[in-house]
Amino acid sequence: MMLGVLLGVVALLLIVAWWAQERIAYQPPRSDEPVPSFADRVAYTAEDGQPLFALVIGPQAASPARAGARSLVVLAFHGNADLAVWLAPWGAELARRTGATVVIPEYRGYGGAPGRPTAEGLRRDARAALALMRSRSGPDVRVAYYGHSLGSAVATELASESPPVVLVLESPFTSARDMAAAFGTPLLKWLWPVIGRISYDTEARVRQLDVPVWIAHGDRDFVVPTRFGRAVFAAVRRPGELLIIPGAGHNDLAQSGGAAYWDWIERALR
Repeated sequence: MMLGVLLGVVALLLIVAWWAQERIAYQPPRSDEPVPSFADRVAYTAEDGQPLFALVIGPQAASPARAGARSLVVLAFHGNADLAVWLAPWGAELARRTGATVVIPEYRGYGGAPGRPTAEGLRRDARAALALMRSRSGPDVRVAYYGHSLGSAVATELASESPPVVLVLESPFTSARDMAAAFGTPLLKWLWPVIGRISYDTEARVRQLDVPVWIAHGDRDFVVPTRFGRAVFAAVRRPGELLIIPGAGHNDLAQSGGAAYWDWIERALR
């Protein structure tokens, strides 16, 4: 009797995990916050016809022609329950400190963009953002990728297709499988190859990347455990620096880290 109940509970959990994984992985916030005056909203289209937009901050916001062979563009991918417009103040500060142009793409289904977010959809969105950046900046511009949380997985996948000069990750997770196991049941880790439609295996991908990878994580991150960031860094083929910020949670690394955080990211981009 008890065995039957247990098997029933496990079966129900697996059905929910299979059906709801996109709903869990992608949670677009509701917001009608306007684009800040210091950012340029640029519209473009993904390869499947999906309308998209990105916020461009810094030297190329006003004049794409200012790009040159030595210019740097940071392609910045935000996290799950986040929006490009919310990342814009961080982008403005990064542009001020480094002189880089910061491009913050919005995902389909987020920030008023139509469509429904999926793993393949975000893959196409990332490719489209890179194509937009290259069309504005030219083929010789130096490109860095930045990703926070979900964005760290998106940025790493793009890096495996089109390597940047540096990959900067904040609060990365090792894989979707490990996240499912951490917040569901350990059984999901072993069954994920069967039921999982989302992989995001960042730990495996960084082993193959021939680019420097820099990682920052808060030591009080209860969304993505700090051990995941450490594990990703341990797997990196070309390690940059690992920054563990005392007292920082999931979304406040820049605020909690202060000068140490900004020194870290400026070194990464140099």
